[in-house]
Amino acid sequence: MARGPNPKPPRAWQRMLSGRRLDLLDPTPMDIEIEDIAHGLAFVARWNGQTKGDWPYSVAEHSLLVETIFARLEPKSPPKWRLAALLHDAPEYVIGDMISPVKSAVGPSYGALDDRLAAAIHIRFGLPAIVPATVKKKIKAADRVSAWMEATQIAGFTVKEADRFFGKPRPELTHGLDIHLRPPREVREDFTARHAALLAEV
Repeated sequence: MARGPNPKPPRAWQRMLSGRRLDLLDPTPMDIEIEDIAHGLAFVARWNGQTKGDWPYSVAEHSLLVETIFARLEPKSPPKWRLAALLHDAPEYVIGDMISPVKSAVGPSYGALDDRLAAAIHIRFGLPAIVPATVKKKIKAADRVSAWMEATQIAGFTVKEADRFFGKPRPELTHGLDIHLRPPREVREDFTARHAALLAEV
């Protein structure tokens, strides 16, 4: 029986607004632009969009908050690790923000994709492909404080629930910080500006 032509492999790249073509299976630093990251993250909603207010709470806004909290946790940390904190969720500009239960259901393939993208992003901006475990742990701690704030202020969790799931943060880490919902354009501009400021110090 004659066989037909081999089917084309499924497309695994995405065209970015910058004109770059990012291959998700084999991402390269040269195809990554901060404007694409900032734009994408400003339109990706945290908590699957299940937050109060007239604007979604974006991953870009979350990333700005995590970097601020990280600086409070590690005030003597060099700018490169603050930049790593700002970019900790950067791969989500193409793969979206999956809540933890969905990540568990997808399995290890999600983590492998995230790791490949993160490595390319880090190299593009002068960071090591893999952030040291000690630094990553501190960024994760800041991420959990941010999640606690988001949970209690805009995601409908009680303080008791948030304490159980994310841990009760030290008051000095959240003092004076509030969740603000803003149009994506404003968040995108602030994210890009903060990235430029940190990159200039690295």
